[in-house]
Amino acid sequence: MSSLVLDAEALYADLLRGVRQRLAACVSAPRLVGVASGGAWLAERLRKDLGLHEEVGILSSSMHRDDFSRRGLSSGSPTRLPFDVNGAHLIVVDDVLYTGRTIRAVLNELFDYGRPASVRLMVLVDRGGRELPVQADLAVVRVTLPASQTLELARAENGRFSFQLQDLPAPV
Repeated sequence: MSSLVLDAEALYADLLRGVRQRLAACVSAPRLVGVASGGAWLAERLRKDLGLHEEVGILSSSMHRDDFSRRGLSSGSPTRLPFDVNGAHLIVVDDVLYTGRTIRAVLNELFDYGRPASVRLMVLVDRGGRELPVQADLAVVRVTLPASQTLELARAENGRFSFQLQDLPAPV
């Protein structure tokens, strides 16, 4: 296992600053949408910390994955968009950007609900390894990890964030 140590709370504070700056620069207020599950946790906490009253949306990648054979069907939260996405400016939040496949899937899911005016992607960690041409408008930190490791956001009962770094089992 790698000795990478990421302070998820410190990274969240930087994400909060970045989102706050982008909200201040916007003419019309964008809506927050989190990618299930880590991104949804981030979006909800951002909503509270920014004092926003509108509900956040949740986007699931389950129905649009192109790698079922490797990952299986996700059991995460279903998509919930409590507002009309047509013409809306959206900030999509996720915890870790890696291959780009999850973001491609959630964008496909999003467009099943309508056509937003704009979509901005903001993530805590960009770990490289892109397989699709996807990039974040804001990535708090960039790290390099081998493909044999996963990095996932965890949320404690008190709402504090941490990261779990795990080695994947060797292929048989």
